[in-house]
Amino acid sequence: ARTQRLDEPGPALVDAGFDGVPQQVDRQLVALVREEWRVVDRWWTEEPVHRRYFDTVLEDGRCSVVFYDEAGGSWFTQAA
Repeated sequence: ARTQRLDEPGPALVDAGFDGVPQQVDRQLVALVREEWRVVDRWWTEEPVHRRYFDTVLEDGRCSVVFYDEAGGSWFTQAA
């Protein structure tokens, strides 16, 4: 089995609206987006970071921080 660090992002199943804002995360409806921010870093390297983060509250009350990796075109979940 693969070992994962506690703070390492993992893949997330996200359905986003036309504006890129998550509407569902791992098959749970998003009740609220509390915050949104972008991270652009390491642009001077061969592996730049371009991410759009969302701090969400899901329909079941759980909090979830997800981000869209704009360079790779994939969604991930990040430990809050």
